[in-house]
Amino acid sequence: MNVKAEKFQEFLKEQQITVFEVEEITDDFNSVVFRSRMEVENQMLPTIVILDDSIYALLRIQIAEKLVKDSNKAAVWELINELNQKYKIFKYYVTEDGSLVLDCCMPCTNDTFEGNMVRMIIDVALQHLIEFYPAIMKTVWSGEKQDLAMPAAVVAAEEVKAEEKPKKEAKN
Repeated sequence: MNVKAEKFQEFLKEQQITVFEVEEITDDFNSVVFRSRMEVENQMLPTIVILDDSIYALLRIQIAEKLVKDSNKAAVWELINELNQKYKIFKYYVTEDGSLVLDCCMPCTNDTFEGNMVRMIIDVALQHLIEFYPAIMKTVWSGEKQDLAMPAAVVAAEEVKAEEKPKKEAKN
């Protein structure tokens, strides 16, 4: 097992996180795959963390399996292109078999790897999907690109910022 995978297993044990199945892969990078599922909108999305001897760690979430077809491909591509432009940490793409996937790539070495960072990225991805999964799936099912509403967290932050601005006093 590679160093990052050992560190992640230790982190999971310390945090009493038991939702991952571990699979060691025989490949050039000494990969270890941690498999789980992420619940979004009452759907269980297959989720994996891939740790290997490269300078990366990868979170991969399968959004929709084999649902991107000729009838919805243009709308899905337009939507994921917009998401990819707006959110640096995420990369959406469509696989050859028509599955929609979300990747989060984390640069890290054996020395700099932290299990808590992986957990934070999983949490950020979950919050992102809670915000955008409905629009993504409406686009997949309808074949028409849905508008991406501003995330509720951003709207709330803007409202707080507006409330904090000093109010001008009325002149008598």
